[in-house]
Amino acid sequence: MKKTVITNGIFLTMDEAQPLVQGCMAIEGESIAYIGTEPPLPLEAYDERIDGKGKLFMPGLVNTHCHAAMSLLRGYGDDLALQIWLEQKMWPMEAQFTAEDVRAGTMLSILEMIKSGTTTFVDMYDHMDEVAKAVQASGLRGCLTRGVIGLCPPDVQDAKLKEAVQFARDWHGQAEGRITTMMSPHASYTCPPDYIERIVQASHDLNLPIHTHMSETAREVQDNVDRYGARPVAHLEKLGVFERPTLVAHGVHLTDEEIAVLKRYDVRVSHNPGSNLKLASGVARVPELLKAGVLVSLGTDSSASNNNLDMFEEIRLAALLHKGVSGDPVAVPAWEALKLGTTYGARSIWLDQVGMLRPGMKADVIGLDIEQAHFYPRTNLISHAVYAASGSDVVDMCVNGRWIMRSRECLTVDEERVRFEAQRSFERLTGQ
Repeated sequence: MKKTVITNGIFLTMDEAQPLVQGCMAIEGESIAYIGTEPPLPLEAYDERIDGKGKLFMPGLVNTHCHAAMSLLRGYGDDLALQIWLEQKMWPMEAQFTAEDVRAGTMLSILEMIKSGTTTFVDMYDHMDEVAKAVQASGLRGCLTRGVIGLCPPDVQDAKLKEAVQFARDWHGQAEGRITTMMSPHASYTCPPDYIERIVQASHDLNLPIHTHMSETAREVQDNVDRYGARPVAHLEKLGVFERPTLVAHGVHLTDEEIAVLKRYDVRVSHNPGSNLKLASGVARVPELLKAGVLVSLGTDSSASNNNLDMFEEIRLAALLHKGVSGDPVAVPAWEALKLGTTYGARSIWLDQVGMLRPGMKADVIGLDIEQAHFYPRTNLISHAVYAASGSDVVDMCVNGRWIMRSRECLTVDEERVRFEAQRSFERLTGQ
């Protein structure tokens, strides 16, 4: 078992009892073995010795809602309302995506995530075998699901559900355990009620969680009332969705009563501030959700609606946005915002061994270069990580004990090839 030690570093552990440790961290195999002031073994006992001087090490960031392949549509169809953006721009273009396009777009997103500090991401899309293969090759951790849209004939519905089930069976627990899976009805406005019930049954059969979009826009909520006589929360509750472990994306338009329902069922909410702002979907009631005890995490959504996958930006937005709209400067403090992007993110997707730096946890670690002007003076590194840092500060990344970026050099991904293939796919799709 390979043994690595990082010395002379500062470690942001996300442990309430000791959030910052100056000293060293030892990694054995896939896991963290020790964090403290001095190495537990003589330096010569380690296979790899890394000088962490000038760096802040912290848990890799967790992105709990993404459509990675949609990076191919970055900048295509900006400044539009959600339904127009979907129906006139996204869906017609996505209908042309081949498996090769999905792989190219996913690899582009994976490259961006590596370079900006995201070690784990949730992905909901089509051609998910290609996404899983990309995760497997890159070394990242992925919670993957074949998103199912049910606006199609019954035979197509059957085929999509069968494909989603087979994907989950084939990939859950693969890639040294780095890949987990879920079942995903896309949303209540894209899946008939009986189809959602079938997906819920599949979730029961496979013993897997459910991930879906919910209450993203006011129009979506009203359309659900007009069509089914209930708002999305009550509608999904009636269909049995919340009887399964559930992660919902967005949750922007929620009443107090609905927040109480989510708490009762332990439904987790992926807050996507950047995407929600860009699409003018609204501002989720994150302080109220947190106060009620609902588990909230952060997601970027796709880079077609964001338009980047920088989770440091989402952490900062979460800290700032809710101060601004509430008039309360402590609505989401820096420490809470960091937890949204790390520990809460891991818990939201049922991963109990990532999201913190602690002995026994998986070695999912990122290193930031803090020998830069915006990290000085050294007043409060937790504050700096939220309000001053960005993804471009990330120089090192380790996932499952394996280095996949060192000194900004990707070790598992051919950057030039990824950029070339993504541009080629875009030009084919648009006829340029």
